[in-house]
Amino acid sequence: MPTKKKPRTTAGDKPPAAPARRRELLDRAAEVFADLGYNATTVRRIADDVGMLAGSLYYYFESKDAMLEEILRTFLDELWEGYDAVLDAELRPRETFEALVVESFRAIDRHRAAVAIYQNEAKKLVAQDRFQFLDASQRKFEKAWLATLERGVAAQEFRADLDTRLTYRFVRDTVWVAASWYRPGGQLGPEEIARQYLSMVLDGIAVHARSRGGAATHDPELKTHEPELDR
Repeated sequence: MPTKKKPRTTAGDKPPAAPARRRELLDRAAEVFADLGYNATTVRRIADDVGMLAGSLYYYFESKDAMLEEILRTFLDELWEGYDAVLDAELRPRETFEALVVESFRAIDRHRAAVAIYQNEAKKLVAQDRFQFLDASQRKFEKAWLATLERGVAAQEFRADLDTRLTYRFVRDTVWVAASWYRPGGQLGPEEIARQYLSMVLDGIAVHARSRGGAATHDPELKTHEPELDR
């Protein structure tokens, strides 16, 4: 579901602001929103953070709401570009699940602050007309994940007794909470974190040994394989 929307303007024939500078300002504003919260953030506070007068910031954006809208739309547009590519590829259910997890962590890597804002503010923001796209995206998100899990159960790639809605909520919450601790450029990149996450979710963290002592052997009935992360 596309969320792209041209930035609103109120400046008549004023020339457009440089895209690179807008991106820089939005990146800094996203960090402020994530740190302070939507209500506590003011245009002056954002302007102070980027080292400019509050009045100068209005050259680029009509309001703090306009800034926040563009931050969230950019994040969701890129997320759905990746998700839609995965869903359109018609992979097997487990492969789809793995690829969606990878795309999620890549989105966190690119838009950590925006993800944090979404997590903390979405329920309050959807009360405003200009942020209704958040609710639409959430419904599409839930539908995509539930359909993948249900396909996996039907194809016997996931357990027959799997509660798909509970699993969806678990996956959703445990993936996106990573925005609270993940920092781009760290020791582990998004693909490696996704690989570790998938190993824990799909294969568990316990060793399935046939006997005590000696090298552990895995239960041959357990379906394990190294997820293909880069497609």
